[in-house]
Amino acid sequence: MKVLLTGATGYIGSSVLARLLEQGHTVTALVRDAAKARTAEAAGAVALIGDVADAALVAEAAAAAEGVIHTASTAEHDAAFIDAVLGAIEGTGKPFVHTGGIWSYGSGDDITEETPLDRPALTAWRGAGEERVLSAAGVRGIVVAPALVYGRGGGLIRLLTDETDGGVRLIGDGSQHWTTVDVDDLGALYVLALENGRAGETYIGASGQNPTVRELGEAIAAGYDVAEGVRPESAADTRARLGEAFADALLLDEQASGAKARTELGWTPAARPLLEQLAAGEYLGERVAAH
Repeated sequence: MKVLLTGATGYIGSSVLARLLEQGHTVTALVRDAAKARTAEAAGAVALIGDVADAALVAEAAAAAEGVIHTASTAEHDAAFIDAVLGAIEGTGKPFVHTGGIWSYGSGDDITEETPLDRPALTAWRGAGEERVLSAAGVRGIVVAPALVYGRGGGLIRLLTDETDGGVRLIGDGSQHWTTVDVDDLGALYVLALENGRAGETYIGASGQNPTVRELGEAIAAGYDVAEGVRPESAADTRARLGEAFADALLLDEQASGAKARTELGWTPAARPLLEQLAAGEYLGERVAAH
């Protein structure tokens, strides 16, 4: 399949690109500049330099593709990108895989795709775009909602690994669960959704591993010799440090299994759990205490 991909040089998008190519698809990567074009081309894509808000460019590229995956999702440009893609492919039955997020479901100890949406302020903007994609006529519109993404030494876990002076500083008191997914497992899910996902469906990308933030912090302390252990803080202090909207999203208490993606798409996340990698000191490739 010829696929138009956004975000191909980003954290999630680069994994999606690699998986697409492994599965024999050809990829046109919409990138912002020549440097990113070189990166995408080195990875095996055909680069198209332009802006996701350039309606004419996006529409032409989407019309020429057999499917679209949008990982470069932003509040500023999603509406323009979605309008352009749907204007070009409505009625064709082509797949359009859009990016959502686990935070949209709010707190819950068994989050599924049927859980009522309860978006925090940080991600409230996602709703309109997701609804447009899922309800588009004559398009196989699909949303992938990633859990907290880890892998390759990156992801939001760096909020903990990079704050270790005097102990690993937690987000709040650390009692909240973070539902997790490896970035390469997630890349595989995007490709399965493109190939086999059903129109109008959302698939949560969660590994089923749901450690608490305190457990993650304790694993970092053990794996990277942070003698002081963990350092909790109040929710108010977290909000003051990170900003209210971002903090409130990180303070959500979320657990999910990703069962629907397994059952319907045959997704089989295989990465070693984040907690184990941290406890073994294998996640960063360097000692946290040296930061």
